[in-house]
Order: sequence, then structure tokens, then C-alpha cells
Amino acid sequence: MNKKPIHTTLLLSCFALLMAFSGTTYAAGKTMIVTAEGLADPEADTYKRDKGLLIDALREDAKKQAIEKVVGAYVESESLVENYTLIHDRIMTKTKGLIKSVIKESRPWKGKDGFMHMLIKAEVYVGSVQEALKGMSRGERTFHIKQSGNPKISVSITVRNAERGGNNDRERSPIAENILKEQIKGFGYRVWSKEAAANLKQQDAESAMLSGQTDAAASAVRRRVSDFEIGGEAKFKKIDLTLKASGLRITKYKLTSWTVNCLYSHTGEEIYFNNKVPRKKTWASEDEALEDIGRMIGREFSKSFFEEHLSAASQIYELHVLGLPTYDVGELFKKEMIGLRPILNVDFRNYDANGVSLFEVEFTGSSNNFAKLVNNTVVKPLNAKLQERAFRFNSVQGRVIKVSFSSESSEQEIMNKFNNSPPASLVSATPERLKSLVQSKAAMEKVASINPEAVKAMANDGNEFADDALGAVKGF
Repeated sequence: MNKKPIHTTLLLSCFALLMAFSGTTYAAGKTMIVTAEGLADPEADTYKRDKGLLIDALREDAKKQAIEKVVGAYVESESLVENYTLIHDRIMTKTKGLIKSVIKESRPWKGKDGFMHMLIKAEVYVGSVQEALKGMSRGERTFHIKQSGNPKISVSITVRNAERGGNNDRERSPIAENILKEQIKGFGYRVWSKEAAANLKQQDAESAMLSGQTDAAASAVRRRVSDFEIGGEAKFKKIDLTLKASGLRITKYKLTSWTVNCLYSHTGEEIYFNNKVPRKKTWASEDEALEDIGRMIGREFSKSFFEEHLSAASQIYELHVLGLPTYDVGELFKKEMIGLRPILNVDFRNYDANGVSLFEVEFTGSSNNFAKLVNNTVVKPLNAKLQERAFRFNSVQGRVIKVSFSSESSEQEIMNKFNNSPPASLVSATPERLKSLVQSKAAMEKVASINPEAVKAMANDGNEFADDALGAVKGF
């Protein structure tokens, strides 16, 4: 079945959502910080006559790429490519309305690849898309949660006496935990037993180690870990009261405070925290109070976690790269990633010549199919640029991506490939994008070496011709 009409429907729905915040509405809208790379062909006749026009075109292209990245946060990559012209006409041409400010821009430079380059960091309006998510049904939320990686959530709630306050007085509360589990499961999340997972993890690891499968043992450990860990604490104070009318003595329980936080297990990042100090509220028993606190935490967490974290247009991942030969290669790798569509921002955190180099990368795209996204939009374009299978996608566990680099080329040859070959962002560029960008024969020849299909389609005025009947039917 041809799925293009579905993609188009989804795309237009996203357009409607985005365009609903056009004009003056942007001023009150949500924004995203995006890093992007602009390109221009300096050999174009127009720019030869006026260098000022070259810089203007370079800056404008950088802004359009920033907007395209934001659009990509809400539209599937396939739809973005298939409907490039529509997106360009409806969204990306409106840089004045969508770019709030350019925070930073690099000095323009002419690369050995033949293109002029410029990096920008811009604040882009996206509108209050989260408002549209608040009214979702449970079924819609569940679908969105699954598309966001269907995370496993474990729960641990402790109780202690507010008057004594010692750590030794702290106890786990099965009542509060079970009520909290009911709340977050009812919202659409998966609940994970931390204790049961630990036992299974140990069994898997021991079994793998006994058979000498160390990699399998490590994988088993990661597989059994919950993605997110909710931890909370409730403090109670026991109050003895004498009723004036009857003289009867009764005991009430007052909740003095509760706190809750959520850790991302794979990195230790604290991604959510909240606390409350209830006013003028008492309960007849501690168990009743714990039931209520479980409900309160569950409602607060489920809604906030969904709106602020899972439904966010982008997520920050740790990218571990093994085998980068030099720090400078790491910097050029960062530069290439800035130009790639699904990557909003990149921070080169740490370099290790003998181990793993660390990048913090803000990605758009669903966690549900994230491994495919990384492989198709990051690893493959970079390998096409280097014209060898230097980068290998190893794994994605939660929000930790592992990639290895290995090349038979010398360090200088690697540097030359990074500098001389066209940007990796052009590997998957559409014919429409290339038509507006590439103006000279020399630039066209270089782009053809990494993206021959798009160049061929451009030469045919955007009409793609199959080589033979087999080629035609494969794409039908």
C-alpha cells in the first residue's frame, strides 16, 4: 500500500498546528535554540559581481536550515523529504517571522570543498505545541508514549517521622508506591519493579559470564534497568487532639511535606523534581494519608513528565565515539553534525585518544525508531562524505548512543576528507535544495560524488527517471 497520502495528511496537520501560531502569535510562543550551517556556492555569477550578496545568501540559508530542523521536530523525516517544496514555500521562506533572534554566528569561510560556510545559533519560534497535547485521550497518550521509546519507570517512596527526622527512621511505603504505580500506569506508562529487575539482571549477567559472553553480560545488565527511577519521601507528624465537646482524645496525622524526583537511569541526570507543603490537611490514619499522597504525586508527575519531557520536541543524548584519532577530527565531526537535519545542537564535551570521546547532542525524532534515525541520518551521510565505512553504529541504550570510528587512512588523509568533501548534510539533500544552492559546475561535480541521485534528478528538472523497468517498479 502506498503510504504517501497518510504522510501528507500528517504533514499538513503539523503545518496547520505550526501555522496557527503565525504572525503576532509568535511573540508569546515557545522557542527552541538551534545550531545550523548555511551554505552558498561562491562561483555563482551573481555572487562574483557582489560579494555582499554572497554573505546575505549564506546567512539566509543558515536561517532556513535552522527552521527546517525545528519543522523536523514535528514532522517525520520521510515526510519532510517527500514534501520539501511544500515545506519550503509554506514555512522555510518565512525566516523573518520564525527567527526570534540570531544568538551567534561564525565568521564565513570558504572550504576546500568549494562551498562558503557559516554556522549560526538561533532562537526559533515553534508555538505552544504542548497545549495541543494536554487534551489527549489515554489512547492517544499511550501511542505517543510508545513512540517516545515506551520508557520503563520504577517507583520508591519512603516515609519518616517529621519530628524525629533521622535517616534510620525512614521506611518504604508499599501503599504510597502502589497508588503511585496505579496513577502512572493509568496515564499510559509502563511500571517496572526495580527489585525484580535487579534479580533478573543478576541472573542474566551470571549466565552470560559463565558462557564467556562478556558483551552479552553487559547488554543484559542494561536491558533490565528501568529507564526512569521515581524517588519520593513523605514526612508525617502525629497530632494528639482533645475534642472540646466530648473531651475525647483522638490522633490525627499531618503531612508536613513531600518531595519527589525522577532520575534518568542511563546517565544519572535528574530530569524532574517537585515538592509540596500541604496546608491545613490532616488524616485519621497514616495509611489514608499515604493513599492521598500517592495520588497527588502520581497526578503531578504523570502530567508534568509527559508534557515537559516525553512530548518535548527534542531530547538530549550522550553520543560516545570510540576511536577518534585527534581532537581536531573531533571538532570537524562536530561541525558536520551541526549541519545534519535531526541535530539541533552539539556540545563536544570530552576527547580521549585512547578511549571514548563524549558529545552531548540534542536530537529531534521519535525514540521508538531512534537507532534507524541515527544510522540513516548521521552515520551513513558521514561515511558517504568520507567515502569509506569509517563510522559504525554500535548501539543505543536509552539516551546513550555508541558509535565507533576506524579508518585505514592516515590522520592527514582523514582531515583532508573532512575538509575537501562536500558537507554530509548534502548527502540526503533534495534536488530542490541543491538547485537553489549549487550554481557552478565544479560544485555540482563534488556534490554528485556523494549524492548522485539528487544531482541526476536535478538535471532532469526535478523529474526522476528510472534506469529500467526494474528500477521503476521497485519505487512504485
